[in-house]
Amino acid sequence: MKHFISLHDVQNVQELVQEGIRQKANRFADQELGKNKTIGLIFFNQSLRTRLSTQKAAENLGMKVLTMNVGQDSWQLEMEDGVVMNGDKAEHVKEAAAVIGSYCDIIAVRAFAGLKDRDADYQEIVMEKFRQYSGVPIINLESATRHPCQSLADLITIEEVKKTARPKVVLTWLPHFKPLPQAVANSFAEWVNQTDYEFIITHPKGYDLAPEMVGNAKVIYDQDEALKGADFVYGKNWSSYTHYGQVLSTDPSWMITQEKMALTNNGVFMHCLPVRRNLKVSDYVLDNQSVVVQQAANREWSAQAVLKTILTNM
Repeated sequence: MKHFISLHDVQNVQELVQEGIRQKANRFADQELGKNKTIGLIFFNQSLRTRLSTQKAAENLGMKVLTMNVGQDSWQLEMEDGVVMNGDKAEHVKEAAAVIGSYCDIIAVRAFAGLKDRDADYQEIVMEKFRQYSGVPIINLESATRHPCQSLADLITIEEVKKTARPKVVLTWLPHFKPLPQAVANSFAEWVNQTDYEFIITHPKGYDLAPEMVGNAKVIYDQDEALKGADFVYGKNWSSYTHYGQVLSTDPSWMITQEKMALTNNGVFMHCLPVRRNLKVSDYVLDNQSVVVQQAANREWSAQAVLKTILTNM
């Protein structure tokens, strides 16, 4: 594996999940791999778990870490080729990515969707430009359409917690008052489709994900029906794909509550965090029926598994 931009860069999902579990069991076993190597963490958007977990994972492997917030610590970057740069962007990604690549052995990038132009977002311009011009491996720390480090941590968590060989996993849309990207939901669906789990996606009509992300999942528009017998309930809001970036519903009945979880098979609630309490999910569920902290902690091991795999192949 040279890059980790999407699922398509991964040869064997289950092997990578098991590598994350192995790294968790012995976090410092591969410190020599990263010795005298540097990773650059480049953030176009805010972060908490992603920033800290990736830095910690890199340090566990003996790497040095450089972090930069684009537009705050650096110039704004122009992504389009052939433009007259007479606006607010003082540097082109061609030079910026190449320079960062000269300082770093690996670059990890976080750049959210704009939610204005679906075609542009789904072209993953920022990730592609860094891949094209940096000359070093690129890791996706959440892009316009995917969040693969999160999805790997999600599968690690399910494998640790599951009580049956083939659990029922439900991805459910949650209400929110503003438009949010599809990256987490897209990525989770892609990765779960690589397992043998029973997989259901539920959301109000108008919130269907991109068909290539839905894959073999069964889509049910009745949340209560979808939750019956679930072992894992993964909650996430996303804005409309068909009416791109729009909020079509804020229906509070889609919030996950103790009553909703009672429909499950003593299931547990999952969320990538941050989560708005009592808007998306009740206090009771988060405090008594969730694995969100374990899930977040596993971000360290998903990042470490990815880094080890890339370092091994350098």
